[in-house]
Amino acid sequence: MIVRQEIKPLLEQPPLGQEVTVMGWVRAWRGNRFMVLNDGSGAENLQVVVDQDKFPEETLRQIGFHACVSVTGELTESQGSGQSVEVVADRLEILGGNDLSAYPLQPKKQTMAFLRDNAQFRMRTNTFSSVFRVRHGVAYAVNKYFHDRGYYYLHTPIITGNDAEGAGEMFRVSTLDPLSPPKTEDGAIDYEQDFFGKATNLTVSGQLQAEIGALALGKVYTFGPTFRAENSNTSRHLAEFWMIEPEIAFADIDNDMDLAEDFVKYLINFCLEHYADDLEFLDQRIQDTEKNMKAADRRPMGLVDTLKFVIANDFARVTYTEALDILVRSKAYKKGKFEFPLAWGTDLQAEHERYLVEKHFERPVIVRDYPKDIKAFYMRQNDDGKTVAAMDVLFPYIGEVIGGSQREEREDRLRQRMREMDVHADELAWYLQLRTFGGCPHAGFGLGFERIVQFITGMGNIRDVIPFPRAPRLADF
Repeated sequence: MIVRQEIKPLLEQPPLGQEVTVMGWVRAWRGNRFMVLNDGSGAENLQVVVDQDKFPEETLRQIGFHACVSVTGELTESQGSGQSVEVVADRLEILGGNDLSAYPLQPKKQTMAFLRDNAQFRMRTNTFSSVFRVRHGVAYAVNKYFHDRGYYYLHTPIITGNDAEGAGEMFRVSTLDPLSPPKTEDGAIDYEQDFFGKATNLTVSGQLQAEIGALALGKVYTFGPTFRAENSNTSRHLAEFWMIEPEIAFADIDNDMDLAEDFVKYLINFCLEHYADDLEFLDQRIQDTEKNMKAADRRPMGLVDTLKFVIANDFARVTYTEALDILVRSKAYKKGKFEFPLAWGTDLQAEHERYLVEKHFERPVIVRDYPKDIKAFYMRQNDDGKTVAAMDVLFPYIGEVIGGSQREEREDRLRQRMREMDVHADELAWYLQLRTFGGCPHAGFGLGFERIVQFITGMGNIRDVIPFPRAPRLADF
């Protein structure tokens, strides 16, 4: 049986003078004497002092960047600067050597693009080990938040025959022969002969099914993978990503906004409390990166200070119409600095969202009451006949992180809207029946998991906060 101590708890409560056994990957090997070891349990490394005279030369030659080693020795107070304790090696075993002449990663700064191409090793780096520890922390906090507040975790289907968003950008699921699929008399593919007997896709959202749960259990949430076949190569989009979707009965748009603000503040605060070392490291990484940038291009405050600022201040709340007025009156608009046009009835783009957050309000913003023609069929229509009770939560640097709405609980209004948007009522008969039989006001939202992780870690590209990104022409591993 392998017996070892993890480095993180060892550093938190160091048993000085005792023999310990640690195992991990070499982050640095200095002067053939000082080995820096990390086992993934935390951001901090452990220094190991190696007496060359005690070990065979062959063993010492195998100690290199990212080699995997086992060390047994006494934990003592460090004689040098940079660390409080260190292990004086008494026994040393190479668990996995590393030939640096062939190893893709080298002990120097690597580009994010290069590390994405070598994602099988990038978690060994300081940056990505911190990112994925924080990602774990956010995921844990999601479930803890809802569990502690009486929500039920609902597993909604990954394969579905419904397009919740109505955008049509979905991945097809089929067992039919792609070279010679069966055809109907009019030449269309005969999906009745497919595995499910109809056309099916990978889900873009679990919301419609979550409404079933909310209208029976009161409060539910989903947390699972979703898929969009959108041919986008931006730093904000993925083809496969994770969504958190709470759905609550007896709730309106104001309840929805309150929940969204409280929820994201909780996630951020949880990480500040439990992953301080990783966030401090990521904060320093950003500061080092921005040293040579123009002052106007740097963040106005550090990562940790930004996170603390977000949880300490109320989010600004404005209607879509008010937000549009702010934008068209702005100097940026008058000087032609926006790439995309602004007019009532058009959707806000990322540049508009970031202006509201970063320049005008200087804090997160919730925009509500969007024009109905740019939103989904299921959103509750407001009394003005032009807008719906929808809301988006906008964050600095990344724009929208949450999109939600009060759902249309009035069956006649829902049917009318489905006709206007060419959504076939017969395919969603079960959804309409939720209104026919015992319906009630209800609301919910979707939080893009990777986007909130991206904000909390300060990473510039969403592909760097998911272990194995899926995007156009990218499906490695």
